[in-house]
Amino acid sequence: MTIPEPSEQGGRARQDGGTPNAPAAASAGLRVLIVDDHSIFRSGLRAELDAGISVLGEAATVDAAIAKVIALQPRVVLLDVHLPGGRGGGGAEVIREAAQRAPHTLFLALSVSDAADDVVSVIRAGARGYITKSASGAEVSDAARRVAGGDAVFSPRLAGFVLDAFGAVAGETAETTEELDRLSVRETEVMRLIARGYSYKEVASTLFIAAKTVETHVSAVLRKLQLSSRHELTAWALARKLL
Repeated sequence: MTIPEPSEQGGRARQDGGTPNAPAAASAGLRVLIVDDHSIFRSGLRAELDAGISVLGEAATVDAAIAKVIALQPRVVLLDVHLPGGRGGGGAEVIREAAQRAPHTLFLALSVSDAADDVVSVIRAGARGYITKSASGAEVSDAARRVAGGDAVFSPRLAGFVLDAFGAVAGETAETTEELDRLSVRETEVMRLIARGYSYKEVASTLFIAAKTVETHVSAVLRKLQLSSRHELTAWALARKLL
């Protein structure tokens, strides 16, 4: 990734403050937070993101990242995997600690590492994608938009790690079908939307049902699939190519 001259780094103003009520609140563009412990990389990435990306701020440690995700409520966090601070969990710890208090925020891992363990750890935590730092600014911008739109995004050679880690290999189609057969048609509809990052209110609006009914369906889905959280549900659906 090209490192900009200092004169280029001030090209995009920060828009700190103002918590959006929903993903669509990003009227000034797609709102992102950059989390990386190398300031020169943060500056370079900020300068190379396209004009439709609004950078709310930056963070360099686990603790700072958690605080800024909660305070700024970005739509997408561009998240390094290896970060100092916290309890040593890096990017995965940021996701686990911040996600419940930033329900509309999605996480895209952006790391120099392409090790299987690193990829799997952040996906298990709830990241919606993982790309390497060799990606161009245009590619990162596109990946961030795709994640914001509900897609799962991976650098091509990393997708296999995810599928292998979650057992989504040939021969397990029957198991997936059996698991889905446990759900009613409505529960399956709710499951797909929740796994894509929709809030209860958004699911209710999409399916024309009450938010309380959505909550009931989610509880039933988690119980039937033996999962404990919506983040596990996202990983489960992603591994089975249901999103």
